[in-house]
Amino acid sequence: MLINPNRPDLEGEYISDAYTDENGKAFRKIFLQDIHEKGSSFVEYLYKKPENGEIRPKISYFKLYKEWNLIIAAGAYADDIDAEIALAKADFKQKMNLEITSAIIIFLLFALVANTFALMLGKQIERFLNNYHTQVKQKKVELEALNRTLESRVREEIQKSREHEQLLIQKAKFIALGEMISNIAHQWRQPLSELSALLMTLKLKYAMHKLDQKGMETKCAEAENIVEYMSHTIDDFRNFFMPNKDPKLFSIKESVEEVLRIIGVSITNQSIKIDVDIQEDASILGYKNEYEQVILNLLSNAKDAIISSGTPDGKITIRLENKPMSILLIIQDNGGGITIEPIEKIFEPYISTKEQNEGTGIGLYMAKLIIEKSMKGKLEARNENGGAIFTVELERNSKEALGGSPL
Repeated sequence: MLINPNRPDLEGEYISDAYTDENGKAFRKIFLQDIHEKGSSFVEYLYKKPENGEIRPKISYFKLYKEWNLIIAAGAYADDIDAEIALAKADFKQKMNLEITSAIIIFLLFALVANTFALMLGKQIERFLNNYHTQVKQKKVELEALNRTLESRVREEIQKSREHEQLLIQKAKFIALGEMISNIAHQWRQPLSELSALLMTLKLKYAMHKLDQKGMETKCAEAENIVEYMSHTIDDFRNFFMPNKDPKLFSIKESVEEVLRIIGVSITNQSIKIDVDIQEDASILGYKNEYEQVILNLLSNAKDAIISSGTPDGKITIRLENKPMSILLIIQDNGGGITIEPIEKIFEPYISTKEQNEGTGIGLYMAKLIIEKSMKGKLEARNENGGAIFTVELERNSKEALGGSPL
């Protein structure tokens, strides 16, 4: 033995390879045999700790340096390693708590900004509506005074209806934007946690001198995959709000999958099962993004209905049926069904299927407009088996038959 900081009494002495630990393990013979065969050895055994004399599990690495005919060894006690891991876990927990706190603060700040923006927008709309009503009264006086023809009056009312419809459309888009931001938070929570855990693993391996080039490259590749996934998520949300100017042929199955990438996490986080039954895909000529907005609205309503009803085994089923002349997308939930009667009333503006002050009453109205006005299809609802069923029916059409325009 040349040098041993923990056992200076052995320096300069010959040591026996027959020495055994408390369990009778001749670890010196083991590592000598490994060194003879492989040039190095990892050995686990029981050994006395120098600071307190207690017998503890120890793992050591032995390497033969052939040029000098020396064996170089280094070892660590298992309880020391456990202590390091415990410290690393505590540090990780503290950092995660800090990150969660920061995320909550950012969310609250964003909510405050969004609420302020909504109030400002509401006041602006209110001023616009007040001004609009004032103008209507003035126009009525002018119409009576000028004794306009019936044709002029009809044209005026049509214009007013269009303006009111555009107001509803803009309000629905702002509401959808708020829901999208919430979905982004759901989509990013998991990859952010994975990134944090990956960084902690790198730090721990570096501290224990176990971080080699290959391990570093592997972890960097994992981090790049996570960042790429988050980037694709942003692209999904950006494309979702991109307007369609012209009708295009698109896949119903792909549209369902894109919507589920946006809202799927927020549904499954509520312990709600999503069952997609699309045996045979179908393509339709129309406005893809608006069609996906309809699917998103129906899935969001189904989720809210299940949560509100307290159904223990919540389930949403998405089914595609191909018929000779039409394509049916059916969305069914087990959230207790629709209580409004007659049921067709739910498609009227400001009629909400949710609890008071929880819904705007615009979503289903907009969905009806998109399917029946823009895409010349049908959107119907009914109650069945303790839940609601919404059916979106579109004809197998040509571009000339489509006839509508995007909202």
